[in-house]
Amino acid sequence: MHPFSDTSEIFIEDALIDQVLGQEEACAIIRLAAMQRRHVLLIGEPGTGKSLLGQAMATLIKVDHPEDMLVFPNGQEPNRPEIRRVPAGQSAAQLAAYRLQARRATQSLRFVLWAGVMAIVLVSGYFTLQNGSLTYLIGGAFALALVWWFWRQGVSSPAATVPKVLVQHPAEQAPFVDATGLHAGALLGDVRHDPYQSGGVETPPHHLVEAGAIHRAHGGVLYMDEVSLLGMDAQHHLLTAMQEHQFAITGRSPGSSGTMVHTGPVPCDFVLVLAGNIEDLPHIHPALRSRIRGYGYEIYTHDVMADTAAHRWLITRLVAQEIRRDGKIPHSSAAGVDAVIDAARQRAGQPGMLSCCFRELGGLIRTAGDIATQAGAPLIEAQHVQQALRWSLPVEQQIACGMKNASVKQDAE
Repeated sequence: MHPFSDTSEIFIEDALIDQVLGQEEACAIIRLAAMQRRHVLLIGEPGTGKSLLGQAMATLIKVDHPEDMLVFPNGQEPNRPEIRRVPAGQSAAQLAAYRLQARRATQSLRFVLWAGVMAIVLVSGYFTLQNGSLTYLIGGAFALALVWWFWRQGVSSPAATVPKVLVQHPAEQAPFVDATGLHAGALLGDVRHDPYQSGGVETPPHHLVEAGAIHRAHGGVLYMDEVSLLGMDAQHHLLTAMQEHQFAITGRSPGSSGTMVHTGPVPCDFVLVLAGNIEDLPHIHPALRSRIRGYGYEIYTHDVMADTAAHRWLITRLVAQEIRRDGKIPHSSAAGVDAVIDAARQRAGQPGMLSCCFRELGGLIRTAGDIATQAGAPLIEAQHVQQALRWSLPVEQQIACGMKNASVKQDAE
């Protein structure tokens, strides 16, 4: 007998770390790593809770001095923008103040230039009519051309002094940045190409600077799954950023105008959480893995757990969590939960064990919920889970089943 009639009666923890199921030792290490700001390497099969562990770690890290970062123009060296740090939440106010200052400066300059234009027109016109000579008219035209040149050079300059907000961080919690699948420029920062590089319409260099994931993760967690897809050069730069807690931004696209721009050091004091499976280990830069082992933890997330009453209750909690997280399917009856537990036994592939591949089980729960919704059932029942087991088969198994059914039908005929 279950101590509930349906999963709506099951209490769900608010803390993310308490929602990670079946990985008790990993959760304990993550709590310790968050407290001590240690790097972590998570190795395990897909769906065993690695990304949730990374997100949970960000919620556990204490935020001491959250910062925003702005990039300012450098009057001495335009291609060397300056980086300034301000307390989190103040970057927007500072940006608004600089924009207001630039707007006022532009308005004042326009007034002066328009006044100059009117004075030149009146003076040159008066003396041309007074003396009947075109010399004054030509002189006035030359003066107007000079004013126009100052207009082109001067009116745009106040706007070019406005800084750009490079990174904004929340003041109440540590940032979590998922850098999975990012190329080197998106990971390490880049400088956009400016198609208009001359003629007075070019973009100020500091406005072309883009922060990378390592900079946006400053003070929090940088999570990277499938790190083996990242090249060795990018992994080496990542190691440098980890060691120095800062990394300058420069253009990474060959032939781009951005390759001339190089900022000062940009803060990137993050906790790195790498995730992958056993096959990814040989593709991790040896120095990067050594850094994690020397200043952090390596954790293996199990894909099976013993079939005990305590672990069956974890599967029950999983059903309740996935239903509430989805928000579009009904709750499950006790019989529906038992059917999911039976599916966890089958997917474990070992007697006396339950599967810890909770992403796959979550997909099964959502499919069963969709079937129950279509049928108008108030709760997910065992028959909905049984049908979901057929509908949630991988494509390869669906093809194999289809071929088997076709063979049986042919034999029967």
